[in-house]
Amino acid sequence: MKALTYHSAKDVRVETVPDPIIQEPEDIILRVTATAICGSDLHIYRGKIPGMKAGDVLGHEFMGVVEEVGPAVTCISPGERVVVPFTISCGDCFFCNARLFAACETTNPGRGAILNKKNVRSGAGMFGYSHLYGGYPGGQAEFVRVPKANTGPLTIPAGLADEQVLFLSDILPTGYQAVLNARVEEGSHIAIFGAGPVGLMAAACARMLGAERIFMVDHHAYRLEFARQTYDVIPINFDEIEDPAEFIVEQTDFRGVDASIDAVGFEAKGSALETVLTDLKLEGSSGKVLRQAIAATRRGGVISVPGVYAGFIHGFLFGDAFEKGLSFASGQTHTQQHMPQLLEHILRGELRPEVIVTHRLPLHEAARGYELFEQKLEDCRKVILTPELLPA
Repeated sequence: MKALTYHSAKDVRVETVPDPIIQEPEDIILRVTATAICGSDLHIYRGKIPGMKAGDVLGHEFMGVVEEVGPAVTCISPGERVVVPFTISCGDCFFCNARLFAACETTNPGRGAILNKKNVRSGAGMFGYSHLYGGYPGGQAEFVRVPKANTGPLTIPAGLADEQVLFLSDILPTGYQAVLNARVEEGSHIAIFGAGPVGLMAAACARMLGAERIFMVDHHAYRLEFARQTYDVIPINFDEIEDPAEFIVEQTDFRGVDASIDAVGFEAKGSALETVLTDLKLEGSSGKVLRQAIAATRRGGVISVPGVYAGFIHGFLFGDAFEKGLSFASGQTHTQQHMPQLLEHILRGELRPEVIVTHRLPLHEAARGYELFEQKLEDCRKVILTPELLPA
């Protein structure tokens, strides 16, 4: 089959790789009909994620048609159309029983990313996301093996296009969980840092839950303008407004917003010092967005962090968070927990995640899709790839 493989930073290629086969009783083989490039994939593309090996198949946002099922699969039949969550969860361990699916203790043979790990078991395995998370081949491919299929995939009813439901695999539940963690309710005032796909999905979900004012911080004018037109956010371009947090505080009666959502993560554009420290591997992540979020949030408010972080952070200013009595909620998304409810919102027309898509490319142009997305070319917001039979 054809699949997009990683070789080194900025070097991804569509190549012929072995077809996947059933390996465990709860496996299914999926024929991929649509897959997307995620902002988290860009961390890999830039060479920022350790544990990658040449030839690893990328991609964790995908859906398709079930081709084959293992002998222990009871929830899905061949021919069904499903969306697959990006985390792989067993459904039976301590955390899965608590519906904390991203913390599954049984599916990741890798060590995970915790530095001070002690003997804690690793969290859930992930598709296409390095051997820290199990080394599972991803879904930017013609076919993919999906383990633990009794827990993961969600069957999609007829009448919905792939684009309408594809983002149930990751960015829509991630944005939704971020908003739930931020305790958004009718009348909330919030700030979202980052107008990428997760930030946009957070804005959509916040509007659905009744948020009154949404400030959105980014420095790509085309993304901010889309968010303003689509979700009625108050755009803040940090290339033009030097201190977005100060601006937000001034616009909220000098208190700050009820909650801030960091939809950027560890590759945020930080100070010159932070850039040097990260280049020297003396720091794991930029703390710029977290400092802004702490400053922009009112006393007693919430910092919700769906953006990926690793290691330690310079200038975290936890004393400010303590002084303001802020709560933090973060972590990988418990995708399986949210998918059914979000599908209902899509069916009722309350969410239209497909509106963020700007580019639709065949799988053999995946490398170009990464370049478009990474460099923000052609006003790129989101790329969908469609597997196809490639020319000989």
